[in-house]
Amino acid sequence: MKTKHITLTLLLCLLLAACAPQETPLPTPDIDAIRTAAAKTVMADIAATEAAQASLTPAASPTIQATVTADGPTVTVTLTVGVLSTPGVIGTPLGLCDDAAFVSDVTIEDGSVMTPGQEFLKTWKVRNTGDCTWGAGYTIVYGGYNDKMSGVPASIPSSVVPNQDVDVSVQFKAPTKVGEYLSAWRMANPNGYAFGQFFFVKIIVR
Repeated sequence: MKTKHITLTLLLCLLLAACAPQETPLPTPDIDAIRTAAAKTVMADIAATEAAQASLTPAASPTIQATVTADGPTVTVTLTVGVLSTPGVIGTPLGLCDDAAFVSDVTIEDGSVMTPGQEFLKTWKVRNTGDCTWGAGYTIVYGGYNDKMSGVPASIPSSVVPNQDVDVSVQFKAPTKVGEYLSAWRMANPNGYAFGQFFFVKIIVR
């Protein structure tokens, strides 16, 4: 009788052990998968950056390097972006060395009266306050406000060194409608990057 009781007890213990929920082991991080996913993300970001830079600077030669390392579940991404070169300027990062300041009005004072459709040449004196020399491809671009007044920029001197003043001009045509008109203009480099202070022309059409 005692032997039968021991046997039943052992069977009951084995049954309880078999029915008990088993602990699921935590998955081991797949380092190779993490590294591959991170590398794909970095390469996609680099492709997008190169496309954006190419649209801004057609003649630029960017150098971009990516390094992806993984230490357990942690991924470290390092990007090194090279310097872009602007035509005529060595070591120019996207033309950010360009700057300009308005100095004075040379012709057509603010509030000058024009007849409808009258053509006139507006000239400003501006200063190269950046670190780059202005050369071929630098120009004046429309900066906004209420009317462009059919403005056509005149060419600027072939070379304007830093801290040098230069006269820049735009040929305008007064609107045919009576009223006050204000037009803003800025300098721009060969990549189409507008920079520096705005300079204005303000006329009254009567």
